[in-house]
Amino acid sequence: MRRTTAAALSLAAGTALTLGLTGCDTAKDTAGDIFSSATAAVASAAEQKMNEVKDGVNAAGDVSAGPTATDGDRTVAPITATNPKDAAADYTIMVTFRDADGNFLDSVVLNIDGVPPGQSKTGTARSNRSLSGQPKAEITQALRH
Repeated sequence: MRRTTAAALSLAAGTALTLGLTGCDTAKDTAGDIFSSATAAVASAAEQKMNEVKDGVNAAGDVSAGPTATDGDRTVAPITATNPKDAAADYTIMVTFRDADGNFLDSVVLNIDGVPPGQSKTGTARSNRSLSGQPKAEITQALRH
């Protein structure tokens, strides 16, 4: 699924660049439509992965996102899950990267497994592609299971 999403985004970016160089407004609109479709596919893939979790309970209050950084050509953010229960728990978390204006850039799903009762554990959310600017990571959905 990740390769399909990455391929769609690469195709969209390449098409946008190629069509953008032609100077044609129609071509630019078409490139924008392709990029929007690829972005929607990323969001849809993340939502589908969240829907695969069985017997999960809303745990957004247990999870927090730290500041973003760059790791190679990707944006990363530490995600911390704190388990308030009296048994170990696994977390599946959808993290959305947004630009300074709040526009959607990317979405990923992260698993943090085996968080001990009353303790915290951190994982790293890593963007599917290169993001420009200073994106912010936010928790879109978190399930404890």
